[in-house]
Formats: sequence, C-alpha cells, structure tokens
Amino acid sequence: MANSSARTPSAMKRHRQSLKRRARNKAKKSMIKTFSKKAVQAAEAGNKERALRYLRVAESLIDKAAKGSTLHARTAARKKSRLMKKLHQILGSLQA
Repeated sequence: MANSSARTPSAMKRHRQSLKRRARNKAKKSMIKTFSKKAVQAAEAGNKERALRYLRVAESLIDKAAKGSTLHARTAARKKSRLMKKLHQILGSLQA
C-alpha cells in the first residue's frame, strides 16, 4: 500500500478493498484456466471421463465467477462455448 496515492481514510480503505478484490478475482480466473487446461489435456490423452469431470468443474467455476463481478456474463458464456467446442473437436476426432 506504500505506492497508493490515497490520502483520505475512506480512499485508503477503498484501496485496501480493491487489492483484496483483485487478489480474489485473480485466483478465481487462475482456477478457471487451470481446470480448462486439465480438461483439454485429459481429452487429448483420450480419457473422456476425466475430461468431462474437469469440464463440469470448469463450467461451474465460470458460472460462479459470472454470478459475481469477476467475469462479465457474456465473457463467461464465450469461455464455456469455446471450451465445449474444443473438447467436442478433440473427443470427436478420437472416436472417428
């Protein structure tokens, strides 16, 4: 907080809150990326059950992030759509 330009007590409090919020949002986004990557890796390895399990977790995390203010609703929808599309392409090519 040493680099903060906040002077008044209320501004300093808002800055502290924004730092906490930023850390929390960053953790949520990181978790979404991690489970999305795990789902894709599992699908590429041919493990359909594990890929679908990771997909469900990633989808749930995306929905929870959109419910708050971490992700915009359309951003969440786009992330879910792209993840589904990628998994269907991978899993479909393995079955064919």
